[in-house]
Amino acid sequence: MPKRKKERVRFEIDPHNRLIIAETGAKTKVSRFRHIITGYFKIDKNNSLSYHVKAPTPQGARIPHQVKLQGNWFLTDDHNLQLTLNKWGRQTLGDKLTLQGKILDVRKNSLLFSVTTKTKENVQSTYILKLAGAWQADKHNRLTFRIKRGQGRDEFLTFKGGWELNKHHQIIYRYEKAQLIRKQKRIHTLTFKGYWDIKDKTRLYYVIDKRSDSVCAFKTSLGIFKDKYIKYKVGIGVLDKGKPSPRIITLYGTWKIKKGIGLTFEIEYENKKIHAIVFGADAKLTSKDKISFKLRNERNKEIGGEIKLSHKILKGDGETFLRFLKSKNETAVIVGAGFRW
Repeated sequence: MPKRKKERVRFEIDPHNRLIIAETGAKTKVSRFRHIITGYFKIDKNNSLSYHVKAPTPQGARIPHQVKLQGNWFLTDDHNLQLTLNKWGRQTLGDKLTLQGKILDVRKNSLLFSVTTKTKENVQSTYILKLAGAWQADKHNRLTFRIKRGQGRDEFLTFKGGWELNKHHQIIYRYEKAQLIRKQKRIHTLTFKGYWDIKDKTRLYYVIDKRSDSVCAFKTSLGIFKDKYIKYKVGIGVLDKGKPSPRIITLYGTWKIKKGIGLTFEIEYENKKIHAIVFGADAKLTSKDKISFKLRNERNKEIGGEIKLSHKILKGDGETFLRFLKSKNETAVIVGAGFRW
């Protein structure tokens, strides 16, 4: 008997986020059979995608109840999720499945993506897909989401637009997208809830979740430190722009000096929540009862910043510290977690 030619399978997704399965010959991409399958997508704990088929399936179709789809994740320019399939079994190499929807929310260690589909009876339904991972910044200071796949196979979704700060000092990311049904464009805003930290000379850190490594380390110019604010310049490599788009990051807050802690800069975030950036410092008296602080990080390394503060601004422990400097006739002392007065 002559050998039956090996058939291959090509996967697609229709505009309603339903899986299309097309069978082709071994040497051609022309479809012999093409079936639209009613069902829904699901992402498991390993961030792998599968399609769960709802019965009944098209007559004559040899389709399992669950189709596992292996590949690499990507974020399209239109902010859709795309999976480029790997070659396995009867599956063709390089098929790109694009899930059309919107990014519903960004959390400390996950990304939520909403998908709308419909049945043959035109009944619509919306469900949510969840990718697990950590938020970071790439070498162009763009926001990225690292998808954990295990065995060194992590993948990255890159948000290619620019980001900025809202009035609560939180990072926000905006993108424009047409609605699936009405095709009207709408601005979507994603809010990354975290806090700022300073540890190095030319790095500014935004901590979303330290435990899951959701920390964005942005490359910056040297910081400018004043009595009511801290300012950095950040260049962001935005899509379709040859040069980085500049951003001025201004953090408003209050300087304080605390026993056993060091010099702090307290920033008010959403719901009046206070979080302090903690510095070590070389401190010395200057004229007119001012204290000059040469800033250091928690490892006692200089971060390229210096600020002069009046004891009236510092108040409380600041006045105590000023009296201490005067009584000891110190020209300079180290302020930090290991210092007591």
